[in-house]
Amino acid sequence: MCQPGSLEDALELERGRRLFAGECRFTAAAAEAGQLPPAGLPEVAFAGRSNVGKSSLVNALTGRRSLARTSNTPGRTQALIFFDLAGRLGLVDLPGYGYAKVSKTKAAAWTALTRDYLAGRATLRRLCLLVDARHGLKPGDAELMEVLDRAAVVYQVVLTKIDKLALPARERAVAGIEAGIARRAAAHPAVIATSARDGDGVPRLRAELAALAEEPGP
Repeated sequence: MCQPGSLEDALELERGRRLFAGECRFTAAAAEAGQLPPAGLPEVAFAGRSNVGKSSLVNALTGRRSLARTSNTPGRTQALIFFDLAGRLGLVDLPGYGYAKVSKTKAAAWTALTRDYLAGRATLRRLCLLVDARHGLKPGDAELMEVLDRAAVVYQVVLTKIDKLALPARERAVAGIEAGIARRAAAHPAVIATSARDGDGVPRLRAELAALAEEPGP
């Protein structure tokens, strides 16, 4: 990204705003490998522990209240959910991992499906790894990062619920994540702190993801 506050930075933010203001429609839900839709548009996937705020962030990015369902019950996203953003970028909401109250068999099936998708999706441009700013990286996050490093899938850590922390704690949270990913092979170096409630960091994340989208037609 360019220098914050510069004209180029303002243009990037505006491009992100315009892309995510476009039509965003549900296209598919895949609970098993045979249900994965054909690869087409460049895709950005969102992953994280159960109840980290994935659906809330997708809704905030697109400016919609119910594009992705939200719930206080961990494990509500039980399939890979695909969206088409303005015919230029695919958004994929992955099942949460961690403490969801589901059977071990079902959790294992979700894990296998997610790994198959991550390792074999040629159009996947980036995975946004969502981490609760209050808790930092957990073993499940590290396990996923290992998978992504081996598969050479670029991932970017996005802190959620940053509004729950005071400013000094926010800075420590970002610094802690940066230190934790410094030597990771596929980690994007920029950590973005967001709040789906207040909108903090959302324009910056839109700009980052818009840079990965297919260029608009004439």
